Formats: sequence, C-alpha cells, structure tokens
Amino acid sequence: MSRCSTHVALRLLALLFLLPAVWSATFTMTNNCGYTVWPGLLSGAGTAPLSTTGFALAHGASATVDAPASWSGRMWARTLCAEDATGKLTCATGDCGSGGIQCNGGGAAPPATLVEFTLDGSGGMDFFDVSLVDGYNLPMLVVPQGGGGAASNGSGGGGGKCMATGCLVDLNGACPADLRVMAASTGAAASGGAAVACRSACEAFGSPQYCCSGAYGNPNTCRPSTYSQFFKNACPRAYSYAYDDSTSTFTCATGTNYAITFCPSTTSGKVSGVENPQAAAAGVPSTDGTMVVLGAEQLSTTSSAVLAAPQLMMLLLPLVAAVL
Repeated sequence: MSRCSTHVALRLLALLFLLPAVWSATFTMTNNCGYTVWPGLLSGAGTAPLSTTGFALAHGASATVDAPASWSGRMWARTLCAEDATGKLTCATGDCGSGGIQCNGGGAAPPATLVEFTLDGSGGMDFFDVSLVDGYNLPMLVVPQGGGGAASNGSGGGGGKCMATGCLVDLNGACPADLRVMAASTGAAASGGAAVACRSACEAFGSPQYCCSGAYGNPNTCRPSTYSQFFKNACPRAYSYAYDDSTSTFTCATGTNYAITFCPSTTSGKVSGVENPQAAAAGVPSTDGTMVVLGAEQLSTTSSAVLAAPQLMMLLLPLVAAVL
C-alpha cells in the first residue's frame, strides 16, 4: 500500500512540474482610453486558439486571457464600434469583419496598432513586438511581468531584450495628411471630427518600395522611408517597416506574463535605466520601473474546458500531501 501511495504521489508531483507547459502566458489587457475599445485576438496558423477572439473593454477596465504553450498570434484594439439596426457590429478602426464582438478568425483591417507574440519559440524564449507596419490607431504599451526574469539592463532573459515596448505617443493628430484617416459618419460624433488612425505608406500608396515587395522584397533593397521614419522617430521600439527587426523585436524567457495597456499615459510608469534615450523621451518605461495600472474591474476569460495552471495546482497539492 505504501509503495502504491508513493507511486501516486510521484505521478502527481510530476504533473505539477509539467503545469507551466499547460499555460505559457497570461495577458492582462487594460483600457486607459477615455472610451470603450474592443480588443481583437487572432491566433496564428497551426496554434491552439484562445478562449476568446474579441470582447468589449470599457474605460478603466481590465481583462485577462490565458495563452497555451507555444501560442503565436496578434492582438489589437478596435475603436469607434457601433451596431446597426440588424445588430451588426462595425468599427471605424481595427475592424475584423466578423460583424460581432468575437472576431472568429478575422484579422485587423489596417491601419491598426498591433502586438505580436510567439511564445516558447526558439531557445525556449518568447518573442514579441509592437508593430506599426500596418499603420496606427491608438497608443499601446506592453510590459513583461515576472516569470521570465524580465530585465531592461541586459542582465535578464533574452540577452537584455526582455523589456517594455510600445508606442505611447498619440500619432493621429500629427499624422501626415496623405496618411491620415478621418472618421466615417458612423464614428464622427464620437471622434469629434478628428483623425482616428494613421495609415502606413504601403497601404496608402501600394508601392513596392513602401511594401517591401517585388524588387524591394529583402532588407538590402527595402530601406526606411520618410513615412516609416515618422513612426520610428515617435516610437523607437515599435516596428516601423517590414525589416525593422534589430530595434523592434524583444525576447523574454518562456513563463513570462504580459501587461498590455491601451492608451497608456506617459506617467503610468517610472522611467529608469532605459538604454534607448529616444524610448525614454517617448515615455516607454523600462521593466524595472513601477507600472501603475488604472481601473479595478477585472474580467477573466479563461477557458471553461481547461483550468489555468495556478488553479489546477491548488487542487492537486492537497492530494499530494494526503498520499505522502
């Protein structure tokens, strides 16, 4: 009997050690915008889907979404969304074409500020970036939290590349006139007639030199343009064009969680030890600063089919103790 109990205990302990592989990361999304946004979530091809593909997030509210191991995909915020008489939801920016709150596999219509993740990738690292390659619709900040030894001074996971990234600057008002997107009539009242997004030069003009296609389809021939430099100067850590990898891709050890804030204020974190002075000027805080998340309303969107790792661990620990 003792041998059997020990065998059961060892199997349970082994399961506990494997639990980090069940959920690779938790994303906490917070809306600091002065209006409701509708986050959209799109899983990459061949990766397990998340428990939600879209939801409404009121001003000051937060939501958590657990991602399975090796998940890859992107997230963004839809803005100025409204339902017509038939109940069809349409958004002025970031619309995913589903006609509802859930995006159901639809991606963001450009222009939209994107955050992209590949969890548990090469070398057991998470890879992530904030991208303005498809244009911009609102400010966004991504901050690694715990788990992966997040660091901004070069001493932590990812060889010093585990740090906050994003675009904290409101670019819509400063957007070049030939890239500027004005609100359609459905969202004009809410936007006050102001610009609601800023297109990329690729979307605006379709030229291979801006889209990094054709003869410009490699990093040697596709170079930064005056348009991409507009985004880069304002947001030094964000992707500004297709081959902007060296200053825009960040890595953390697998097991790191991520806080994603829409419309972060420049006072939402203490800037200290930031290696990139342009990023400091843009207000992107390093991860050794203290991030103050506004709003207390929490919305959990964990899957009903599978318990998150911490919950399962709390259930299994008493069983282990009992058999031991």
